[in-house]
Amino acid sequence: MESLKVKDYMNARPVTFDPNMSLSQALDKLLTAKQIGGPVINETKKVVGFLSEQDMIHKLLKVGYYCQDTHTVGECMRQDVLTVAPDDSIIELAETMSGQKPKIYPVVDSETSRLIGVITRRDVLTAISNQIVDCFKHPV
Repeated sequence: MESLKVKDYMNARPVTFDPNMSLSQALDKLLTAKQIGGPVINETKKVVGFLSEQDMIHKLLKVGYYCQDTHTVGECMRQDVLTVAPDDSIIELAETMSGQKPKIYPVVDSETSRLIGVITRRDVLTAISNQIVDCFKHPV
């Protein structure tokens, strides 16, 4: 089970945001992608933040009330982003996720620090489920 790697279960085409994007544009992207959040990247694909539904909801209430979309992703995003590497262990990540940690982690290339995907709790559960199914097919 230790051989399960993040790169084997990550989403290589996640929804991403630009720090200068309006919140209403970000909301449209998020709803279309059916994700609960995503990394904010700069022009070189380096992660500069993370935007979640929770980060957006308070500001979007004001946008809806005043009909003024003056907020940007950069104003709402969290800048302290926890990331993982593609060769990290799914099991170690599952242990980290079992606490009150993020539900989505950007996957960042170890050499270039560029975003290459995201991995979610559901992806981790899929990996564990596949391993459990394998265990019962080939009992020890």
